[in-house]
Amino acid sequence: MGTELLAPLDLAFWHLESDAHPMHLGALAVFSPGDRPAHGPEGLLELLGTRAAAIPRLRMRVRDVLLPVGGAAWSVDKDFDVHRHVKRVSLPEAEAAGAGEAGFMAAATRLAGELMEQPLRRGLPPWQMYVIGGAPDGPFAVLVKLHHALADGMRAVAIGAGIFDEIASVAGRARPGPAAGRVRPVPPRSWMPGPRQVAGLALGRIEDLGRAFGVGASLVRASRLDLRGAPALSASSSGTRRLATADLDLESVQRIRRVAGGTSNDVLLAVVAGALRRWMLERGEPLPGADPRALVPVSRRRPGGAATGNRLSAYLLGLPVSEPDPWERLRAVRGAMDRNKSAGPLRGAGAVAVLADQLPSLAHRFGAPLAGNAARMLFDVLVTSVPLPRSALSLGGCPLRALYPMAPLARGQSLAVALTTYGSTVQIGLVADGKALPDLERLGRCAEDEVAELLALLPTSATL
Repeated sequence: MGTELLAPLDLAFWHLESDAHPMHLGALAVFSPGDRPAHGPEGLLELLGTRAAAIPRLRMRVRDVLLPVGGAAWSVDKDFDVHRHVKRVSLPEAEAAGAGEAGFMAAATRLAGELMEQPLRRGLPPWQMYVIGGAPDGPFAVLVKLHHALADGMRAVAIGAGIFDEIASVAGRARPGPAAGRVRPVPPRSWMPGPRQVAGLALGRIEDLGRAFGVGASLVRASRLDLRGAPALSASSSGTRRLATADLDLESVQRIRRVAGGTSNDVLLAVVAGALRRWMLERGEPLPGADPRALVPVSRRRPGGAATGNRLSAYLLGLPVSEPDPWERLRAVRGAMDRNKSAGPLRGAGAVAVLADQLPSLAHRFGAPLAGNAARMLFDVLVTSVPLPRSALSLGGCPLRALYPMAPLARGQSLAVALTTYGSTVQIGLVADGKALPDLERLGRCAEDEVAELLALLPTSATL
């Protein structure tokens, strides 16, 4: 794999990072013991390292380039050593106490929060994996950290999936041997188009600038000068991280969707709104005067398109926490999302990522701090859905029991919510500023309670 320029949005994520605001995605994968005794902790670590090292993208690091000015490029790390990136971390308190699965999950999420606080080391390929072990015959977890410049949520899944038995075996069979010939490297981008390309590039650039102007105008209209909202969601950043997880029954979510109409994602967004309302009331916090706004990312990736980088837009959604009726909250969310979809992912203030795609490299290098500080003027919480393969997955014969995705926190944000579906469960990963939201586990329970209440009201809402 040769040198490849960072796309504008990737460059933006690279420069948005600071020590207090690391810009990496994460996932906490939890495995049942399975055949683990045959591998042992060190065997699992070696297996994970071997598979990670076989993923070409994970051998790439970011380096500055002379042209374009302010730009950066991916290049192969000639001194790549997978042992710098794959490590084992034990949980002595869980092992000593024999706390069982619940105790293991509590200890693993607490440790994962501490690890998520730490920015990835620059100068090396920007990723890290940790094997988090409990009792020898109990569950274990793998924490994966990938810088947002490396991939968006969908590409992060595709990259990280290479560690699983099923995907690794398919990739091994598909990898050509010496007799099959070598795959030709992708040529580097040309910065000097030929005469026949000039007209097309100029027309495309005009269209891009027109789209950027429209998004920019929407951003100005949507920006809020009054930043007072839910106190916890707008607290000052401390640089600490706390994680929590929640599990929702997929069949319950689908039952609600069949009655309410719309999509399962509409239901989940309404569940997040209801959970926030419950959580604020339980902690004695007054409901905000204006409903908090969620940034809901939307993939712009096309089938067969570029396999790397970020291809994102987003919708802005007011989370109706002021509405006391759960079904009315769901109606409000569905209506707002229908309007967003009618406008499309390339229009509206939520398409801030599209605007970032139109800016020159130098603007990202020097304007990132300003852009990062402006995030709270647009939204209060990130809520993202990450797709997973539908098939059952395992690592070294140990079945994957759950996978909790984790999103980064922007400046001025105290909470990010990521959801995915695996098997018969919707799994929620909550990432929060540790000082602003020390009771994050309660928010996870509130999400489960919200689904239960929607189900309890289902017979009387059959005409919805």
